[in-house]
Amino acid sequence: MKIRVVTLFPNFFDGPLRTSIVERAMSAGDLEVELIDLRSFGKGAHRQVDDAPFGGGAGMVLMVEPLFSALSPIADSHRVLLTPAGTRLEQAVLDRLATYDDITLVCGRYEGVDERVADHLIEEEISLGDFVLAGGEAAAAVLIEGIARLLPGVVGNPESVQFESFKSGLLEEPQYTRPASFEAGDGETWVVPEILLSGDHGKIEAWRADQRLQRTRSRRPDLL
Repeated sequence: MKIRVVTLFPNFFDGPLRTSIVERAMSAGDLEVELIDLRSFGKGAHRQVDDAPFGGGAGMVLMVEPLFSALSPIADSHRVLLTPAGTRLEQAVLDRLATYDDITLVCGRYEGVDERVADHLIEEEISLGDFVLAGGEAAAAVLIEGIARLLPGVVGNPESVQFESFKSGLLEEPQYTRPASFEAGDGETWVVPEILLSGDHGKIEAWRADQRLQRTRSRRPDLL
């Protein structure tokens, strides 16, 4: 898979692209990430990419010309604008995006982009949630990691991707590891639920299913 990122700040991705799963996917050749510096398509000697909005208002808006120049040569790519006005990102969206061969993520900045870009050059708009960031770079990094871990062979144990939060519409159950009993001081001992130590896989799976339901009901009832 190839992911392109159109951004004013390519250096933002120095860390995210060299860490953990994303780096592993790129090193293995399962993922290619190309950073496209929007500034290089700017107008005039100063490489202008933004201007004041028509009708007045605070802030600046990314201009249509630089984005047109950056996006027109990659018309065959699935182009995504990262914006607070987009559809909220959910696991199902990542699952779908992971099936594409070529994706371009366009990082908004300032007060956003000229709406003509969204109308004519973008297939999809995505938001991380109901909040505003300085730009779309953090959102792009989230999408890259979320997609990378879904690519075949990237995650060591495929079951860890199949049985996680939101895959079944529920939150994942609590997880524990050694030691089974931990002395926290002041006479307090933290223990692992006995059912997980029983070796009875049927009862363990029933416990996990019940925990998924209880956790979702208490923390995210909107998912039910």
